[in-house]
Amino acid sequence: MAQKDLKKVVLVVSKGNLDEAYPPLMIATGAAAMGAEVDMFFTFYGIDILKKGGAEKLQLSPVGNPAMPKPDFSPVPIPNIVSALPGMTPIATAMMKKKIKDTGIMSIPDLIKSAQDLGVRFWACTPTMKLMNIEEADLIPTAGCIGVAGFLDMAADADVTLFI
Repeated sequence: MAQKDLKKVVLVVSKGNLDEAYPPLMIATGAAAMGAEVDMFFTFYGIDILKKGGAEKLQLSPVGNPAMPKPDFSPVPIPNIVSALPGMTPIATAMMKKKIKDTGIMSIPDLIKSAQDLGVRFWACTPTMKLMNIEEADLIPTAGCIGVAGFLDMAADADVTLFI
């Protein structure tokens, strides 16, 4: 397949679970590595990724996620109903972080650093910040703050705009 010449990519990040933080950050770093200008607009629960220390605290919710891989200690997948038991979110998070590390995939904090090193710009949604009582000082230093109009200005000039 012929590689297209990407000039600008804009990603909307609306989810803040561990497994949902990977796709936009991997797409962003991949596009930036290809030479594209990349902006990421973090809204609703996706803004948790931009909070100071937030990337380290992201969790994996096993509830209602039948695609969860079977744990290494079990020959079969864990029944989904077990996911609703108290304490299963930290257990699932620890198991997934171990699998990520064992597989050699970058952690979310490392992906954020890589994206920053590649020039990816991070933008927090100001209406979401107001809704969730988040101040600019609560965010990682490289994050800027813009509203919907700022996002639409970025997206209007993009070759690719994705809502993730």
